[in-house]
Amino acid sequence: MNHVLEHIHKKAIALKRNIVLPESTEPRTLKAVEKVLNQNLAKIFLIGKPEEIYQKAKTLDLNIDGANIVDPENSPFFEIYSEILFKARKDKDIKSLDEAENLLKNNAIYFATLMVHNGEADGMVSGAIHTTADTLRPALQIIKTSPKISIISSCFLIITNQTSLGENGIFVFADCAINPEPNAEELASIAASTASTAKSLLDIEPKIAMLSFSTKGSAKHPLVDKVVKATEILKTRNPDLLVDGELQLDAAIIKEVAELKAPDSPVAGKANILIFPDLQAGNIGYKLVQRLANAEAIGPISQGLKKPINDLSRGCSVDDIVNLIAITAVQTTQNI
Repeated sequence: MNHVLEHIHKKAIALKRNIVLPESTEPRTLKAVEKVLNQNLAKIFLIGKPEEIYQKAKTLDLNIDGANIVDPENSPFFEIYSEILFKARKDKDIKSLDEAENLLKNNAIYFATLMVHNGEADGMVSGAIHTTADTLRPALQIIKTSPKISIISSCFLIITNQTSLGENGIFVFADCAINPEPNAEELASIAASTASTAKSLLDIEPKIAMLSFSTKGSAKHPLVDKVVKATEILKTRNPDLLVDGELQLDAAIIKEVAELKAPDSPVAGKANILIFPDLQAGNIGYKLVQRLANAEAIGPISQGLKKPINDLSRGCSVDDIVNLIAITAVQTTQNI
C-alpha cells in the first residue's frame, strides 16, 4: 500500500465512521467487508435479508460477524424513510406513500442513501454491480449538494515519483469523470469541492491551478474566458484559498516556467490541485499521467454532496472497495 492510502487508512481507523453498503451479496463487496472489519477501518452496515447475506458469506468462507445487517422491511426507520422519500419526490416521480415504500423495499441504494441522509450512516459506497447513475441519482434527489456547491463532481489522487512537483509528487485532478462541459460557475464549484477533498484526505494546503491553453492572457478565446471567470468566482467566494488562473499546465507546476509566464502568481510553479476546463481534458490528462509517468491514480472520488456517497467502477477489485470505504469515512470531515 502506498503512503497516501496508509495516511487515509489511519485517519479512517481513528474516526470509526458508519459506512453503508447496499450491494450486500456481491462477492467482492463481502470480501472487502471482512478486510474492513479486520482492519477496523469503519463500522459496516449491509442492506438486505440476513439469511441471504450470511449464506453468501458462508459460501465464500468469509467472517462478517462484525457487520450490521439491515433488512429494510423490518427496520424501525422504514416508515420514517418512506415519508422522507415521498415528501422529497411527490412533485416529481413518486405519487403516493405506497410507491415510496415499494421503492425502499426493492431498491437497497435508496434505503442506504436515506440512512446517510437521516444520520444512521455517515457515508455510502456502491457501484460494483450498479451504474454510476444508479448510485448517484438517489443522492442527488435526497442528500443534494452542499449549500455553496452547485454541482457534484469527481477527483483523482495522482501519486507520482516526481517529488519536486505538486505536494511531494502528489496531485489532485478534477473533474475527470462526471461533468462533460462545466460552465464557469460549475468550474468554480468543482475547484472548491476539490480543495475540500484535498484538505480532508491529504491534510495539505490547496494550491489550485485553473488550467487552460493560455497563461495570463497569452491567448484570446471564449474557452479561456470561461476559466478566467471561474477563477474570479472562486476567489470571491473563497478568499482564503490559494488559486490562480488561467494557467497552462507547465506554468502551473514547473517553477522555471512559472517565473517566466506568471511571475506574480501565488500558485504558479507549485500547484498541487489541477482543475481541468472540461471532461475531455481531465479524463485524457489523468490517463496520460497514469500511463506515461507510471503514476498511481486513486479514484474517481465523488465530491460536492452534503454527505459522502461514492461510486465504484464495476471492474473494481476488493482492495478498491476497501480503499473507497476508507476514503468515504475520511470525507465525513469535509466542510464546504
